[in-house]
Amino acid sequence: MSAFDLNELVVALRASKGFEHKRDIADAVGVLARALPGGLADTTLAERDGVLLGDDCAAIPDGDGGHLLLAIEGLMEDFVARMPWFAGYSGVMVNLSDIAAMGGRPIAVVDALWSDGAGQAEPVLQGMAAASAAYGVPIVGGHSNHRAPRGQLAVAVLGRAQRLLSSFAARPGEQLLMAVDLRGRWEEPYPFWNASTTAPAERLRADLALLPELAEAGLCRAAKDISMAGCLGTALMLLECSGVGAAIDVDRIPCPPGFGPRDACHAHALRWLTAFPSYGYLLSVAPQDVAEVRGRFQTRGITCESIGEIKAQPQCWLHDAQGGQALLWDLDAHAFIGARAGAPVAQEAA
Repeated sequence: MSAFDLNELVVALRASKGFEHKRDIADAVGVLARALPGGLADTTLAERDGVLLGDDCAAIPDGDGGHLLLAIEGLMEDFVARMPWFAGYSGVMVNLSDIAAMGGRPIAVVDALWSDGAGQAEPVLQGMAAASAAYGVPIVGGHSNHRAPRGQLAVAVLGRAQRLLSSFAARPGEQLLMAVDLRGRWEEPYPFWNASTTAPAERLRADLALLPELAEAGLCRAAKDISMAGCLGTALMLLECSGVGAAIDVDRIPCPPGFGPRDACHAHALRWLTAFPSYGYLLSVAPQDVAEVRGRFQTRGITCESIGEIKAQPQCWLHDAQGGQALLWDLDAHAFIGARAGAPVAQEAA
């Protein structure tokens, strides 16, 4: 096809693994809400100082006006088996992205690693060590079991934020910006865009620091890192948490050459739209601050474009340059991850 049919795109996205995995969050949220005596408020510190908490990280007031941030990710079993070094590296990298997405800076890393022998664990640990060195965040402890039937990995990161970014703070009238580092390559055969492992350490650290700098400058209040649900699935998570909707122009989504909705290969376009970029964020930004925010990313060689507008009605519509439109999700009628504005969720799916 020479043009991407938006209705076909919607069908493909809804059936994608990334969308399905994110919807698993709703199951965990439902169980916790029923099982905990006080509901999820017992674990998410539901509302404090006018800020809704429970996001990519748990946010815990530090007593000095800021917050400690705690993020955790579990890696897919087949990923750990087929690409152990990169799985170890990614376990650190994705958690650092979560910390940055909430306006934080990382402090330390811990891990839980199961393997069938020390030899199976070694490349995973080497990958973690490489990411620790590149991003300048120490590994301070963890748990190891070398007598497991197969490899499993979970990584957690502690951070601190002076001023939070939140998935619960997007407001109608704001622009939805996508910032992504396109200086990378695919990690075959997975939908992982790797712009990290060959980048200079100084650049990686300074690029992550852009997010807390935006928060501290008051240029942005709402953000989310682009996860395995891709940019559009991540948009749904952001919108649901904030109780809003959006009109998104798929032709304005930044992408590597040959992977856009107007390229000839449908599969290539869908791959990018469901990809995890090693550096990718969605930000909801007031119109008067858009130029400044975009400029800060662009100065560092990171692509940043406005891909849509936040709307009051909690529906996500896709549009294209040819005048087509399709409803991706009606958040009023069908929950995506089970989050509601005013009811934060502290469960995240890798």
